[in-house]
Amino acid sequence: MRRTPLTPFSPGFWRSPLRGPWLTSVLGVVLLGGITLLFLTGLVSYAAYNPDLDPVNDKTPDKGILGFYLFSWPTDPHWLYRLNQGIHVTLGIALIPVLLAKLWSVVPRLFTLPPARSLAHAAERISLLLLVGGALFEFVTGVLNVQLDYIFPGSFYALHFYGAWVFFAAFVAHAALKTPKALRNLRQLREEGEERDEQDDLVAPEPAEPTVSRRGALWFVGGGSLLLFATTVGQSFDGFLRRTALLAPHGGGEPGSGPNGFQINKTAAKVGITPAETGAEAWRLVVIGRTGTVRLSRADLLQLPLHSASLPIACVEGWSTSDQWWRGVRLRDLAALVGHDDPTDVFVESLQRAGAFRRAALRANQVADERSLLALTVNGEDLSPDHGYPARVIVPAAPGVLNTKWVARMTFGDL
Repeated sequence: MRRTPLTPFSPGFWRSPLRGPWLTSVLGVVLLGGITLLFLTGLVSYAAYNPDLDPVNDKTPDKGILGFYLFSWPTDPHWLYRLNQGIHVTLGIALIPVLLAKLWSVVPRLFTLPPARSLAHAAERISLLLLVGGALFEFVTGVLNVQLDYIFPGSFYALHFYGAWVFFAAFVAHAALKTPKALRNLRQLREEGEERDEQDDLVAPEPAEPTVSRRGALWFVGGGSLLLFATTVGQSFDGFLRRTALLAPHGGGEPGSGPNGFQINKTAAKVGITPAETGAEAWRLVVIGRTGTVRLSRADLLQLPLHSASLPIACVEGWSTSDQWWRGVRLRDLAALVGHDDPTDVFVESLQRAGAFRRAALRANQVADERSLLALTVNGEDLSPDHGYPARVIVPAAPGVLNTKWVARMTFGDL
């Protein structure tokens, strides 16, 4: 008799002897902690943009109650955003092998027939689709953003933000249902031995000959995560370690060497900034406030009291620099020039004519910090065109995109 061809809907189609409650439970517990930390650091990163301060900072204006937790972003410690975003991106990339292994371990359940045995079962299957789809969407868009490849339609900020909430809601529901069972499985299997005859729908009814143990498979997944960690984490450092960051963003310009030789995303040429508009004759900083408008050349700014601050640059893509030595005019001193003796919010506009964050808002506490500067030099040398010459904002703990380059106008006042 001719044997009926097996399909993914046939239990006998899935023959790997590795699948079972032990492997699935271990991977699930790792993801439980890892994804929870990912979600929390993502929320913190979103808060750092001060989206409820001004519409230009808010890339998700219809978020409604999803912005319930937003708070005024602090300036201390000055490495706060660098640490948070480094953890978020590095951990997300390192978890990719674990996520793929977990999806592989439970893939037979996606083909279980009938698709719904009851309303409760149907609800669980729908949540599973949201979970799997949301996980793939979040990790894919996150990796593409890290590589500066915006091939998806729409704004990354909106897609990743709303996708994260959908995914995490499904994740919480799934974790509430499965975590007690996973912990029971691990406890029982530790007591009875991993290789016992398991009675579970993930266990193949006719398993193939094993080529590796479950523990060996887990070591393989862990090794993949460790490799991705090692080729990513260096983007948060300088020197030799940065050269190990093979998965760091490579879509920006080359920083070169010397005092201005540190990471950049956008070059002056890429955004259309020309020497003609940044030259001494053409460029003026327009400062607007309570008492009127002041126009300052770069020479005028250099005559004002100058201050220094040692601060890093940290970007949403996960890369950061060590502390650079910036020198310029304090933002609070510029506010005082136009009648704001008590520091207030500021709206900063760049010469850049297109693109996200060519305009940005900063809170009064950021303006008030004595380390917040309109920087004119870095590491003892004039800013390079790619680092924002003739002047750029630098604020402790702020995301890189809020440290506006090629500043043209600053409007102080409540926002």
